[in-house]
Amino acid sequence: MKNKTILLVEDNPSDIELTKRALVKNRILNELIVIEDGQEAAKYLFQECFEPDNKLPTIILLDLKLPRLDGLELLRLIRQDPRTRRLPVVVLTSSGEIPDISASYDLGANSYIRKPVDFNQFADAVNNLGLYWLVINEAPPE
Repeated sequence: MKNKTILLVEDNPSDIELTKRALVKNRILNELIVIEDGQEAAKYLFQECFEPDNKLPTIILLDLKLPRLDGLELLRLIRQDPRTRRLPVVVLTSSGEIPDISASYDLGANSYIRKPVDFNQFADAVNNLGLYWLVINEAPPE
């Protein structure tokens, strides 16, 4: 799991802290990059990641309700760009709305997880995410 980074695109400070706590609880010590704005996440993914000594994250945990550029539009941009279209994107959101779930999969989300309210359930979900995407899954070639 060394050198595998997680990009968390989330604007809610409580959810950011909850995610950090869940990662620590499950000993997922990968670098966590937190970006709180969809437009800033796009800048990071399409500019900063391609600068020397930088690389794309191993997985993106994406909230849908973001300022300036929402999660669905960011997902659309990720899937349209040949450099990022294979990146695993897990929608991690509080929305259980059928249109949000459908749109996420239509735009190429790899998984859709509704944030549980209970911390222990959330920690279990994060543990399973980390185990699958950072250990078991074979990442696409660069």
